Order: sequence, then structure tokens, then C-alpha cells
Amino acid sequence: MAAYRLQKRCDEEAVFVVEGPKMAAEAIASGLAIRAVCATAEWLSAHADGMVAEETFEVSPAELERLSNFKTPNQVWMLLERKVGSEKWEMRSGLTLALDKIQDPGNMGTMLRTADWFGVRHVVCSRDTVSCYNPKVVQASMGAVFRTKVDYVDLPEWLSACGMPVYGASLQGKPIAAQNTGIAREVVLLIGNESRGISKEAMAQVTDPVLIPNVGGTAESLNASVAAGILMNYLLWNNYNIKKEEQR
Repeated sequence: MAAYRLQKRCDEEAVFVVEGPKMAAEAIASGLAIRAVCATAEWLSAHADGMVAEETFEVSPAELERLSNFKTPNQVWMLLERKVGSEKWEMRSGLTLALDKIQDPGNMGTMLRTADWFGVRHVVCSRDTVSCYNPKVVQASMGAVFRTKVDYVDLPEWLSACGMPVYGASLQGKPIAAQNTGIAREVVLLIGNESRGISKEAMAQVTDPVLIPNVGGTAESLNASVAAGILMNYLLWNNYNIKKEEQR
């Protein structure tokens, strides 16, 4: 099982790893096929009736530590098969999140978690964005990876063909508040690389560059996942208000 600490091995077999009771519970609830479980006797005893796995191994804390990708392993390690197929996911929020060359697993996982909070069920990524199945992404997503459709595509090509306005986070954009009127129901929010921003190729497809005003005037930039959260909140709150007005 230790071989699955390598991302390459997981990619080759279309599997991914989750660790800890919280993520294990999310994994069981997701219905994804569980290839293997390695867990302490205590955890296995508590979950004997709620889990179906191809292989189950009782391990000691020391053995669990050798499997873990984290400094502090926690009771259970699971190997799951990845989602497959081209099933359509309902666009509940009206927003699709697009990620261009995001490299930090913590940022990626946090953006998935935030998107999940806002009901964003579709995330489209450039092919050089960090894998949503990276163990640190999975852990930071806090279960969002199980509820979100994540596609890796030729991003400029996808943006060109999507048929939706594309709001791109840019220091050269207009303040997001200036977009208060006329925001379309279905939109794409594009977030760029942590240090370089949106690539030239993807920026060419942006219809509406938007800026979060630097009111403090001192910080150079916002963390990518923080910026994504602020912009998702703004765009979706605006759509929520539009729907309320139409229902009156």
C-alpha cells in the first residue's frame, strides 16, 4: 500500500487516497468504490456495518504512519476509485469556477471547499492545474471533491466555446462592485495562477476583467483562494437578489 503515496501510481490506476475519520465518512457516503481500507482496530469496530471495501486491513498506529501522507496519521487510510463517466451535473448556482494553472494544493482544496459551500458543482481546470486527487487537495477540500465535477481541459478553448460571460480576476480589471447591474445568470469565474495570474491565452477569452479593490492600500495581492471566495460570494449574491426581484 505504501506505493500509493506516489501520485504517479495513483494516476496510473485511477485511484486516490483519503485519510482520517471525517474524510472516510465522506468517502463512504459518496458511494465511490473503496479499493482498500487500512485502519486501527477501534475504527474498524465502529464502522464494520457501514462500509464495503474490496480489502480491509487492521493496522497499528506505526503501520498507519508509514502509509500516511501527513505528519499525524489519524485512525484510517482509504484507497478509492475515481469518478468516471461523463454524467451531467446540475448547475445549481449558475456559476462555473475555472482555474488556470493553480499549483498550490491547499489553494485548490480550499477553492473546492468554498465552491461546495456556494453550490458550485462544476469546476473546470487547465491541464497544468494541480490534480484534484492530490492527497493535500483532497484533505483541504473537506469532502467537496466527492460532490464536485472537476474537468481538466484546454482552458482557453473551453472558455471560447462555453457560451457564458467570463469574469476574470485581474489587477487591471474594473472593481467588482461596478458590475452590479447586468450580471448574467450563468457565468464563469476565472481565477489565475498564484504568482502570475491568468495566462495570456486564457485572458484573451475574458469578457469582464474584475478587481477586488485594495482598500487597505498596502498588501500587494490576495491569496488566490481568498479572492475566489470573495468573487463567488459577490456574483452569487447578486444572482440571488435578481431571482428575489423576479419572484415579487
